[in-house]
Amino acid sequence: MEPGQAAQSAGRNFAVLWLAFFFHGMSPGFWISSLTNIFRELGYSQWVAAAFMVPPLCALISPLIGGALADQRMAANRLFGWSAVVGAVFLFAAFWTLDMGWHPWWFISLLSIYSLASGPMWGLLATISLTHLTHGERQYPLVRMAATLGWMAGGVIGSYWLKADASPLAGYGATVARVLTVVIAFFLPFTPPLGKGVSWRSLLGFDAFGLLKQRDHLVFFLVTALFSIPLAAFYMYAPEQFKVLGNPRPTAMMAIAQVSEIVAMLLVGSVMVRYRIKTVLLWALGLSVLRYWMSAYAGYSGVVGWHILGVALHGICYTFYFITAQVFLDRRVDEGMRGQAQGLLAFFSGGFGPFVGAWVCGIVRRHFVTDDGKGWLEFWGTLGGMIALCLVIFALFYKGLGTRPKNPAGDGQRV
Repeated sequence: MEPGQAAQSAGRNFAVLWLAFFFHGMSPGFWISSLTNIFRELGYSQWVAAAFMVPPLCALISPLIGGALADQRMAANRLFGWSAVVGAVFLFAAFWTLDMGWHPWWFISLLSIYSLASGPMWGLLATISLTHLTHGERQYPLVRMAATLGWMAGGVIGSYWLKADASPLAGYGATVARVLTVVIAFFLPFTPPLGKGVSWRSLLGFDAFGLLKQRDHLVFFLVTALFSIPLAAFYMYAPEQFKVLGNPRPTAMMAIAQVSEIVAMLLVGSVMVRYRIKTVLLWALGLSVLRYWMSAYAGYSGVVGWHILGVALHGICYTFYFITAQVFLDRRVDEGMRGQAQGLLAFFSGGFGPFVGAWVCGIVRRHFVTDDGKGWLEFWGTLGGMIALCLVIFALFYKGLGTRPKNPAGDGQRV
């Protein structure tokens, strides 16, 4: 391919990936921050923890299988498109049952099918991006930033235009965004499977667990799972605390985290090249402790500004940990295992950790937070202590490999 054609192709890939991330991120931006308040408005408060446990429970299954299919059987871009189609159908159906006043078990059942279909999508999009971007470490955070902008757009449109902070209408907006994701999927670059697998373990993605035999991988995935447990509280209960503190637009206020994500994504590429992976991840964990303790102090003082600062810091913490983690895995594993490695990350960060976290955070909330809005100091303080434990484990047991040579695209990475 001529240099001019190569540059044109790279530019097209970047634009299409950017749009795919934008609309894929917009869909959950409509409803995840609103779900707790939707359930409270409908009188289903006791079902909140169950609803938030469904997506991570399904993410224990589908990301690994999706990653294995993308590595061994089906082009990642096509699998992404079909996942979006099925997800759009069942997301609409789930919120329609809430609108019709059906029992919440209908919503939870349909949401589980949506979650099974959608579970591999983040990992698949990361695999497609890191396969086709010419400078992965620098460019991936920029296309991934589009998902943050999409999430913000979903929150703002849902809150200010649709006024769906506590309405099933948020789910309909999310469905439209998912349909637009399907359209963009037709234009994603072709990403064929590069691995080979014939056993049932390979086809189910279980070969990815072999990565845990390497010490640093084991520490990394363990900390990621433990870190994801207290993070489950963010979208479950941070909007509720805004309501308690007197803010009438919690969905839009949660978009502050996405603003800080954008800033972080503009910086994280150069940071990953300049500093060791261990250093970047430790920064993310340390800031996460501070972030939860800010919300704890907001509960103690009644000053909503501290909660706003905590939510803003959340975006930085998330980016510096999970975006760094995706690039780290892509560079550490063989080409034929990339999809499964991203699936394993989704298993721990979007499945096991949040599933346990929805249960644990629900228990912590019931134990500390009272009906009159007291107890947020103890609630966030306890979860901040859990993250501090993750920080200690990672600092003590992750060793790293030093500085790797530059890859063919010209990006070095310190691991």
